[in-house]
Amino acid sequence: MPDKISEDIKQKIERLVKELNYHSYRYYVLDSPVMSDEEYDKLYRQLKELEEKYDYILPDSPTLRIGAPAAEKFEKVKHTEPMLSLGNAFSHDEVKEFDKRIKKLLGTGDEVEYTVEPKYDGLAIELTYKDGLLFRASTRGDGYEGEDVTQNIKTIKSVPMKIEAERVPGEIDIRGEVYMDLDEFEKLNKKREKAGEPLFANPRNAAAGSVRQLDPSITSARKLYLACYGIGAVKGIEFRSQSELAKWLQESRFPIPEKMKAVKGIDRVIDAVKEVEEKRGDFSFEIDGAVIKVNDFGLQQKLGVKTREPRWAVAYKFQAHHGTTRIKEIHGSVGRTGVITPFAVFEPVRIGGVTVSRSTLHNWDEIERKDIRVGDTVVVERAGDVIPHVIMVIKEKRTGKEKKFPIPERCPACGSKVVREEGEVAVRCVSLHCPAQVQEKIIHFASRGGMDIEGLGEKNVELLYSRGLLKHFEDIYKLKKEDMLELPRFAEKSAQNLIDAVEKSKHATLSKFLFGIGILHVGEYAAKVLAKNFRKLEDLYKVTPERIMQIKQMGEKIASSAAMFFNDQKNINLLNSMIKLGLKITNPDFISEKKGGAPLEGLTFVITGAMPKSREEVEDLIEANGGHAASAVSASTSFLVVGEEPGSKLGKAKSLGVKTISYNELLKMIEKKPGNPRLF
Repeated sequence: MPDKISEDIKQKIERLVKELNYHSYRYYVLDSPVMSDEEYDKLYRQLKELEEKYDYILPDSPTLRIGAPAAEKFEKVKHTEPMLSLGNAFSHDEVKEFDKRIKKLLGTGDEVEYTVEPKYDGLAIELTYKDGLLFRASTRGDGYEGEDVTQNIKTIKSVPMKIEAERVPGEIDIRGEVYMDLDEFEKLNKKREKAGEPLFANPRNAAAGSVRQLDPSITSARKLYLACYGIGAVKGIEFRSQSELAKWLQESRFPIPEKMKAVKGIDRVIDAVKEVEEKRGDFSFEIDGAVIKVNDFGLQQKLGVKTREPRWAVAYKFQAHHGTTRIKEIHGSVGRTGVITPFAVFEPVRIGGVTVSRSTLHNWDEIERKDIRVGDTVVVERAGDVIPHVIMVIKEKRTGKEKKFPIPERCPACGSKVVREEGEVAVRCVSLHCPAQVQEKIIHFASRGGMDIEGLGEKNVELLYSRGLLKHFEDIYKLKKEDMLELPRFAEKSAQNLIDAVEKSKHATLSKFLFGIGILHVGEYAAKVLAKNFRKLEDLYKVTPERIMQIKQMGEKIASSAAMFFNDQKNINLLNSMIKLGLKITNPDFISEKKGGAPLEGLTFVITGAMPKSREEVEDLIEANGGHAASAVSASTSFLVVGEEPGSKLGKAKSLGVKTISYNELLKMIEKKPGNPRLF
């Protein structure tokens, strides 16, 4: 019989459920955890023990679910078989208890054969293959329903597009982990820090954030890897064990976990676990434990599953690397987008063989939630064994001299007033004159998507900035050949080439210019939409958020950010100065009422197969006539434009009932009347 429950115990369970659900949301939906795995596991076990002792389980308890709901930015996918999470063991004794339970359930005294493999710290993925071809890739989500990330997963080179094997099933769901290695993780965070973007807490969240991008090109630019460890639903092929499956996966060109082995008896299992833990630092990627599974699939089926996890597997979790130190100072750093990120400077401490003396504090909400103050004694974890972060304050060691660090009202780099949009954690400097942002903004301005100034890349911008020749956008149009000839890296030809490229960039379209000046939230698509709705640059001066929100595709964030930019007189003065220096902005995208509106207005198109023109030209044609060119087929796609040798998008369009048209039919949709954009 369960113990009688008091009101205090009820409230404690309710608090634990609320806190765990919050951190589950941060972890699975936002890819932005603010609690270490160890902290979460400790709270989860407390809740589970209380629920079992008092038989009191709330309907939203995390013990009744596998993960968190799928985010809304991708199509939802239902898993044919649930993707279960694993129970945890934190000591060798608990591993032995797991073995005893297995033997008891099987009614045997014989030694059981298990497989042992490293527990990759990444994003769980299900790959569905039909007739040997990759049909769909989805995230785990809540275990029953995930997100369709097929286009992003296809950019990962270790993911086979086709099963190459003697035995090819009619349909199979292959499960694995997408992860990022430690070197790539460090490079990505350095790049994000330089750009003023929030840092990923660990490689797991870097991998998750990369896979869950709406633009597959962002995923493609990051090096991700795959390790396959299991299957869900399968038709047309049978496997007798985990070892047999692993062999088939290897033969079929799927990567499997490193150092996976099958051993008989729990003592040999513990030896294998120790070996993985001892070699933890030798892996090029992050692991946070070892996974132990009953090898025989028949026995797995007999053992079955509990509400949340299979009975036939357990994850042995390694200890994280921690250290205790004192915070000496807290500061804010500013990146390209103006985001001010707080960081702590503390007394140097050795953690996991590395001396660390500073760490990101992520944002001011995090500082407030953990009540972090200058002078505090804190526990620091090297999350992912790479990036240090403060996981808790030891409040018992406070002396009363500790000081809170408030949200800054002005930019630490330029002194301009900062802004914080409603509903966002980021604090930003929006001044175009902020020196901390200048170099990165100039590089962005000169990029191919912006003004396309060849020769004005990162190294040359850094050189010209250090010599005082570039302090802002307008200085680009003041560059003189003779000044550059006095600098290293520049000879007669290279200096002239840059001057020519700058001169060429003076003839720009409004959409390219709007993207190049780097207005917060205004990407290439939003810049083109603004260009369609405003005849010239000056029409945006003093624009109101309400005016921008009248445009169908514009949301509140973009409207607020663009209006704030164009109502700053310093920004307007800078833009006018650039025009006086010879910048000539044309706007071929503008669609006036005289043109009778845009023939493709409100329609979304996706392209597949070879076209008579390049894909970029066809997309430009669609955009120029009011349509939106998307990269992936979804339920909101209006038309799929089909060329020769179409890809998998055609099958997906048919399954969703999306209408297909040819390139010539696309042209016919665009009315040929005076004033309309010219057809190819």
